[in-house]
Amino acid sequence: MSAAATLKLPAPAKLNLFLHILGRRPDGYHELQTVFQFLDLQDTLTFQPAAHGDIRLTDAPRHLDDDNNLILRAARLLAARYTPAHGAHIRLEKRIPVGGGLGGGSSNAATTLLGLQRLWQLDICPEELAEIGRQLGADVPIFLFGQAAWAEGTGEHLTAITLPEPAYLVIHPGEAVSTGQIFSTPQLTRSTPATKIADFPGTGFKNDCESVVCNQYPAVARALDWLRARAPGKLTGTGSCVFAELPSPEVGERLLSEMPAEWHGFLTRGRNTSPLREALGENR
Repeated sequence: MSAAATLKLPAPAKLNLFLHILGRRPDGYHELQTVFQFLDLQDTLTFQPAAHGDIRLTDAPRHLDDDNNLILRAARLLAARYTPAHGAHIRLEKRIPVGGGLGGGSSNAATTLLGLQRLWQLDICPEELAEIGRQLGADVPIFLFGQAAWAEGTGEHLTAITLPEPAYLVIHPGEAVSTGQIFSTPQLTRSTPATKIADFPGTGFKNDCESVVCNQYPAVARALDWLRARAPGKLTGTGSCVFAELPSPEVGERLLSEMPAEWHGFLTRGRNTSPLREALGENR
């Protein structure tokens, strides 16, 4: 079976519009409820066929130039299970901040799985691909799913929802947050009562990680305080990025001009359909 031609695909960022932690399971994972929405902000991955068994990440950013990143882990899991006739050289153009709660690593992994499925012309059902994705991280399934969703379990039980697609201001305060560190903190709230899709959006939806993150990462607390003085600011995931829905892009431009210089801010728009699914021609 011959490989497809070189393939260039997006790996979009996401926001958690809220994040409730219902409890901790015996296996150490947490039961969650959240809503995911995609963003226009995205990394780009380029896939090129290579000799059999030759899988490598080329021109990688320094922090990803090792054998433990999610792109190579995803590629090698897929190759080990399906033994494709070709290898792949993968190039990453990184735009999503690392450790910002925007899902960049998980999105890279999902784009790798779907891109190599196309490049290697593998006949894999969505359920099989999702099972591989769960081995790579709790956020990988939403990027494979490709639709804004209400999520439960550890993030793998997904129900598609339709949301407004507003302009957002996203601020990265200049430091990365360790998700593992936040979820292992004893003070983390783990007893929020379950709620229902029908109740969203509404009052009472929050991010249970916020107080712990702000206590351990003062830069995040400062960014969130600054944003909340001007807009309805929130933390996405375990951070470090904070965001606010805007009435217009013009408001975002004004806030960007006022933002402290040591932070990185950008304007983006919410997306209910993943740009990756659109690029693959798989709109649902």
